[in-house]
Amino acid sequence: MIICFVGSLIFVNNNYSFYERTIAQVITTNLEEEVEISDRHNNEDRLFTQHIIAEVKNGPKKGDQIHLTNEYSLSGAYDQEYHVGNEFFVLIDKDSEKKAKLTGSITDVKRDKVLVLVTWIFIFTLLLVGKRQGMLAIISLVINAVLLSFALDIYVNTFNVNLLLICGISIILFTMISLLLVNGFNEKSYAAIVATLLGTFLSLIITYLVFVLTSERGLRYEEMQFLTRPPQLVFMAGLLIGSLGAVMDVAITMSSSIFSLYEKNHNISVKALKASGMEIGKDIMGTMTNILFFAYISGSIPMMIIYLKNASTLSFTFSMNLSLELARALAGGIGIVLTIPIGVYISIYFVNRKRTRS
Repeated sequence: MIICFVGSLIFVNNNYSFYERTIAQVITTNLEEEVEISDRHNNEDRLFTQHIIAEVKNGPKKGDQIHLTNEYSLSGAYDQEYHVGNEFFVLIDKDSEKKAKLTGSITDVKRDKVLVLVTWIFIFTLLLVGKRQGMLAIISLVINAVLLSFALDIYVNTFNVNLLLICGISIILFTMISLLLVNGFNEKSYAAIVATLLGTFLSLIITYLVFVLTSERGLRYEEMQFLTRPPQLVFMAGLLIGSLGAVMDVAITMSSSIFSLYEKNHNISVKALKASGMEIGKDIMGTMTNILFFAYISGSIPMMIIYLKNASTLSFTFSMNLSLELARALAGGIGIVLTIPIGVYISIYFVNRKRTRS
């Protein structure tokens, strides 16, 4: 792992030739102009003009200096200030290639160094805390990411395939790979798999019935307006995958708790197991539903601030930005609540099977 870590850092610091787009690294920067601006609602901002000299790191002009102009605002919503050592992708002006002074424009930022470093921090944290299971969790995460990418690729390139069907099959694979790889082939994993699948699909069915009964009134699909596929179907598929993580967490918690109680006392009664499991479920129910709520809502905060800063009413802002997020949070919360009793009873069923065999 250490060899891979050092090797990946060396690679991302010397991988310019692997990019087709031209990369430049900032040598010097100079602030040329500062202008105060305000919109029609008197929201003030400042606009800066920055002159940059950068060195081209790849392509035919490698080693040459390029002169760039960067405009950025204080808010930094769609732009940013650059400093010495920053790297970005540039588009060289064709007319300047024959002149002494090379000019162009900045198109994007080269972020692979930071991404690789953050990825390794995540990996080492998992290994430090989870050790062998942490390694297995990383492997399952990579496999699941590849499967999700493959599933979406099938849907994008095939018009006759139902997205919910693809996501349903993917969820079964995600659940089995994640739980079996990390926890092994045992009754605890089997109980968690069954509870996860039942809780997830039951929450989807309940959500679909609510949508049918209410004719989806109050849901705003404007954020999906550029889709060429039905937004309702895409939303339901995202809801299915989004609630899977929380439901799986609850399912394995319930399964592990029941089996831990049984391993400590093989003579424990079913009634005691049920009571303990439900008590544990009540303790985690509130925190898990809050986690879902905050995870979904947090992504809408920037847009909500923009709406409110532009004199939109509170009700309009909430309906435009939170309707889909609240629906996702509620659907996931339903899955969590349903998974608690399902996980308890299924785990007890597998415990009783284990008792009869022994």
